[in-house]
Amino acid sequence: MQTENYSGDIPRTPLRFIAYLSKPSKWWAIASFATAVTAQLLEVVALYVVARFVDAFSVAQGVDAQLDMFYYWGCIFLGVIIVERALWRVSGFTGIKWLVEMNANGYNTLFEYAVSHSHNYFASRFAGSISNKVSNAIDGATRLLERLLWGMIPQIISLIIGIYVFFTVYWLMGLGFLVFLILVFVFNVQFTLWRRPFVVDYSRSSSKMRGEGVDLMSNISAVRQYAHRDNELSRIALAIDERARKDKKQWFMGDWLMVINTVFGLLVTAAILYGTYLMVGQNAITTGTVVLILTILGRVGYAFTHIGNMLNNFIRLYGESEEGLDSILVDHEIVDAPEATQLVAGGGAIEFSNTTFSYEKETIFDALNITIEPGQRVGLVGPSGAGKSTLVSLLLRQHDLDEGAILVDGQNIAQVTQDSLRQNIALVPQEPMLFHRTIRENIMYGKPDATQAEMVLAAERAQAREFIEALPKGYDTLVGERGVKLSGGQKQRVAIARAMLKESPILVLDEATSALDSESEVAIQKALETLMEGKTVIAVAHRLSTLRKMDRILVIDNGAIVEDGTHESLANAGGMYSKLWAHQAGGFLQD
Repeated sequence: MQTENYSGDIPRTPLRFIAYLSKPSKWWAIASFATAVTAQLLEVVALYVVARFVDAFSVAQGVDAQLDMFYYWGCIFLGVIIVERALWRVSGFTGIKWLVEMNANGYNTLFEYAVSHSHNYFASRFAGSISNKVSNAIDGATRLLERLLWGMIPQIISLIIGIYVFFTVYWLMGLGFLVFLILVFVFNVQFTLWRRPFVVDYSRSSSKMRGEGVDLMSNISAVRQYAHRDNELSRIALAIDERARKDKKQWFMGDWLMVINTVFGLLVTAAILYGTYLMVGQNAITTGTVVLILTILGRVGYAFTHIGNMLNNFIRLYGESEEGLDSILVDHEIVDAPEATQLVAGGGAIEFSNTTFSYEKETIFDALNITIEPGQRVGLVGPSGAGKSTLVSLLLRQHDLDEGAILVDGQNIAQVTQDSLRQNIALVPQEPMLFHRTIRENIMYGKPDATQAEMVLAAERAQAREFIEALPKGYDTLVGERGVKLSGGQKQRVAIARAMLKESPILVLDEATSALDSESEVAIQKALETLMEGKTVIAVAHRLSTLRKMDRILVIDNGAIVEDGTHESLANAGGMYSKLWAHQAGGFLQD
């Protein structure tokens, strides 16, 4: 089977992913970091100015001299503060520009990648969970940068400045602080790496809980109909409890790290204070320098206390983003060939040539051969599990073959783009796929550039115009999630109108009437007869009466075509179709 890594250049680790997304906004990013770093440096410069201010003011003789010193150093202090505050605001504006653009770029990138996954990828996952993982990856990366830009960088600079100040006061004091800081940093990094798997585990349980919640709300009608409210609440409570247990564990680890860092901060504060005390006793330090050391110590103590919290937030957001990226950026199962061309459809001829396909190590088709002429209407019949739906899935290239080929108008569908293939096939499934949008939007999904007249004509031909125009808002009526505000027959007629507007040469009907009442079926059968005009049709049905007008009926059993003919010839042939026809009750095929 054809598999290839089509993640392109999209990195799968959060920091590299951030760098990838930031390329279009790199100058905004550089400006944000540069102004934030400069602003933080100016904050420390302001402290230095205060220290020199104190020294100059304390030695000034007389009121006039003191006023001169106050004016001189006060103006410098004010100028530094003005520039510093202005730079923080510039960092804010440039940072917003960068982060918002990066966030939007990230959502576009991951949604574009996610929607290119195969049918099997979506069938194996909660739809809500997939959307949550995209949000985790992008919003986690964005918040990661916020913490880094306006949280971690200022604290790191404060610590670096602290090293410099202590070195200038007394080299042994600076060296001791540097060594202590390195040890604390190494400890925090190791502790954070130890905590990381617990954070990722929590992120996964959080995504699972949200997916369960979406699944519950999406199937709330079934919950009510079967009176399973308490069962479902118990089920989601288990997911909530699991998430809470894992969150508590990783969060407690983070708070213990803050406790340890607080102790580290108190120790280094006490050591620096003692060193300063000794220097004051030796008259080796000025009053302004004492003020500077005390102010720096306050900042250093804060940084020590919160360095663990910053790393906790960092690793938590990193874990959320990493878990989302790992889930979304898996290799695509179905990809366009490197030199894929656009399908040029003609009459809609279909050929399955030596088609061999296995699913989860079970062979479904082995060298299957079917030829369908342009404009021919073919019905597919057979017991459940015979391969009917799989045959349709293969035609839509929702799976790739092990061997052989499927041709549409002589073109191998594996060598054309998936979009061009599916643009030439209209599908009417048993459960209509409607968006929570207006009826107009759902019909025009088949041809977005259709005119109003074309849309109304499609609704009329689908036997839908009468009920639509009887609604208070007509074509502007919202249908609800998956069309829940419409009846089964109404939803199916909207889906047929959409297929009519698409005007594809190939039409696939997958149990299009099996779930309808008799009155709805009559209207929809009329619509389907109109829809099938001039098209190559493949119709899957358990209700054999719906296939009597087909040009051919193929009977599939265990992945093989066991009978091929018209309804009349097969009904009288004494084979499987004849038995199936005889065993019908009310027009339905009984397994």
